[in-house]
Amino acid sequence: MERRKFLKGAGIAGVLASGTAPAIVHAQENIRWRLASSFPKSLDTLIGAAEVFAKNVGEATGGKFTVTVHAAGELVPAFGVVDAIQQGTVECANTAPYYFFGKDEAFAFDCAIPFGMNERQLNAWMFEGNGMKLLREFYAPYNIISFPMGNTGAQMGGWFRKEIKSVADFNGLKFRVGGFGGRVLAKLGVVSQNIPAGEIYSALEKGALDATEFVGPHDDLKLGLYRVAPYYYYPAWWEGSAQTTLYVGAKAFNGLSKEYQAIVRQAAAESHVITQARYDARNPPALKQLISEGAKLRRLPKDVMDAAFKASREVYAELNDKNPHWKKIYDDYSRFMKEQYQWSAIAESSYDQYMSAQKL
Repeated sequence: MERRKFLKGAGIAGVLASGTAPAIVHAQENIRWRLASSFPKSLDTLIGAAEVFAKNVGEATGGKFTVTVHAAGELVPAFGVVDAIQQGTVECANTAPYYFFGKDEAFAFDCAIPFGMNERQLNAWMFEGNGMKLLREFYAPYNIISFPMGNTGAQMGGWFRKEIKSVADFNGLKFRVGGFGGRVLAKLGVVSQNIPAGEIYSALEKGALDATEFVGPHDDLKLGLYRVAPYYYYPAWWEGSAQTTLYVGAKAFNGLSKEYQAIVRQAAAESHVITQARYDARNPPALKQLISEGAKLRRLPKDVMDAAFKASREVYAELNDKNPHWKKIYDDYSRFMKEQYQWSAIAESSYDQYMSAQKL
């Protein structure tokens, strides 16, 4: 027995001396993470981001690193994922960070702010600007490390029981709106509510809501909202794009090997791209189906857009005065956005406008 132990030790020492470490030296023990989503199973594209991430992690590690995905309510409530990570109930989550603006308005930068950047611009800020750095500094006290993991692109303005003819029609409107777009809408007289996706239909049907926004045609079709609120408006100025995010508990992430940390980053990045592509591919046919089912497509009146834009500037000025987290990130975000839209007007937007006018 002692001889076998010696030979085994000598063999490993010899391999190490030769400069080639055996696989066992680098191998990490089996790991199992629980991922809590803020989205129901019915919204396949949103929760699908988590499923793609989990699949990639498992395949890259030969099944040694397993991530189980749990829909909203299975482990924790849809809006309970931040607390769950901080308490160690779960290791990670996928969510829309603006759901947590009540904790701090700066959460919204990791998802969407009214009249903010579009999908490509936000990607540029996150990956090549200061976005990721600033947000991770913000999340540090929450013991969270964030990774972009999906974007819906520009969303629709939502479903309304009655036609919107002017900004006056927003006064007193009971409107379900995600994020803190409701802060801006409040200046237009809107009574905003933030409720999970699974509760929207019944709230509209019972009259607890006059209108709601969610994402866009693919998801909206699944929720069946056109049956109870036929007027379908665009665009959602409160979500020129909406990024969904992977939250990982700092303790869980820092406990991984460097190799596994890299796999988490890469798996999230691939899911980010795939989720964006899915929305771009699935929304056009879904919109056609919604119209065939009776949805009445309308563009928000210009006076609504102008009044909302003015109100958003007022909200941001107020936040700059009272929230240092907001101000630090907004200063950088707004500078980056200004340059992006100047460039976009020359290249992307002018090209898109021309092509949209052609008979393809």
